[in-house]
Amino acid sequence: MSDHLDFTHETRPVRVVFRLGAATGAVATETARLGLRRLLVVCGARGADTARAVADALGPACAGLHDGALPHVPVEAADRVVAVARAAGADGCVAVGGGSAIGLGKALALRTGLPLIAVPSTYAGSEATAVWGLTENGAKRTGQDAVVQPRAILYDPQLTHSLPVALSVTSGINAIAHAAEALYAPDRSPLIALMAEDGVRAMAGALPEVAADPGSPRARGRALYAAWLCGSCLGATAMGLHHKLCHVLGGGFGLPHAETHTVVLPHVLAHNAPAAPEALAVLARALGTGDAPRALHDLAARLGAPTSLAELGLKEGDLTAAAEQVAAQTYPNPREVTVPGVLALLRAAHAGDPPSGS
Repeated sequence: MSDHLDFTHETRPVRVVFRLGAATGAVATETARLGLRRLLVVCGARGADTARAVADALGPACAGLHDGALPHVPVEAADRVVAVARAAGADGCVAVGGGSAIGLGKALALRTGLPLIAVPSTYAGSEATAVWGLTENGAKRTGQDAVVQPRAILYDPQLTHSLPVALSVTSGINAIAHAAEALYAPDRSPLIALMAEDGVRAMAGALPEVAADPGSPRARGRALYAAWLCGSCLGATAMGLHHKLCHVLGGGFGLPHAETHTVVLPHVLAHNAPAAPEALAVLARALGTGDAPRALHDLAARLGAPTSLAELGLKEGDLTAAAEQVAAQTYPNPREVTVPGVLALLRAAHAGDPPSGS
């Protein structure tokens, strides 16, 4: 950390409950605490069984279950959930699942002002932020609004036990990306730096344990704790090149969210390294290495995660268009964002080459 301290830190009100069984054991208590009586439970098709258990735990306070969550929150999905909530007379929403489900809950909150309770089942971290995203006509737009910040978050490590190892790994590295970019964000603070370092250290340590023993309560709990820390970092700072690039690749080119973050992160960090030496030093310390970008690339490879955009279906002919879209946007980043720079980064990520500084 620099010897000269100059920062602003804002903490938004949110209640966090972290314990085994919280998803069904605490949801009714938390909704009652908020004075809510008709909750719409939202989820994706894959997480419907878990969401039904949460709905059952709500008892008569459940106004219905909607399983229409989709990746990157298409505006059509947002329109549908708003109509369902209004028809059900809902006075609040419980989003159960990963980033898609919580993103849909945020879209509902954004459109209607209904309070949101998040029950995450992956390590995406969206639940810890006031960031929303919607995809329309092949473009994903994001924003921040306090109304989408969940009023309560129920972290239940049991919910992540059934998360496949492959998705656990990519979801976990996605979480690391939140902390990594927070370390060089212009609005970072000493508290965020501490949370980011511990979050990266905890997640990098937990993921190999999850891969070796997917049912380990200790490993799953540690990964979910890390996801909370990393997501909180994302929620308190501005996003840079990495997140904007992943939004373009996901919203504009249909790439899967967590896998894209996993592939791109090492290359963005290597690209930004010359302009963010302090941030890279913190990451290296957290990862127990001298080369943080290479360590993250190797972690993904060792745990069987994708390491190239080609694996994810991105065509080489789309690289220039993606680079131009990224460079056309305005956002904070420690290194100037240019089309040639982003294109070189994307070519390395497309090929799956180990990252190198430039």
